[in-house]
Amino acid sequence: MIGTKGERTILVTGERTIDFLGLEAARVLSTPHMIGVMERTCRDSVLPLLDAGHDTVGTHIEVWHRAAAPIGAAVAFRVEVTGVNGRRIHFRMEAWNGTVMVGEGTHERAIVNVAKFASRLAAGKK
Repeated sequence: MIGTKGERTILVTGERTIDFLGLEAARVLSTPHMIGVMERTCRDSVLPLLDAGHDTVGTHIEVWHRAAAPIGAAVAFRVEVTGVNGRRIHFRMEAWNGTVMVGEGTHERAIVNVAKFASRLAAGKK
């Protein structure tokens, strides 16, 4: 699993931007949306490698939003598995708008048996 890579490109649209600065020209990819795409790309990159009935959930993330990506930008998200420790998978993540790094960080996901996970939640356990 170490070395597994994933990639996804999104178009920055109004739904993925901040709007609190008040000017249409100042609308850029929001940090929460960037992080969400990073996490989803990590998850999707390893899902085909997991046993049936298993998935991953995020447990830790460290992200730096390095540059703005305006409406209309195509942002490429690239992730790579850098380590595995039991059920924990560690990732390196980057987001690029052409040659400009928009964001980078690290992420940890835990492998879960979905049925058991749902059962524990229903029983009020962590």
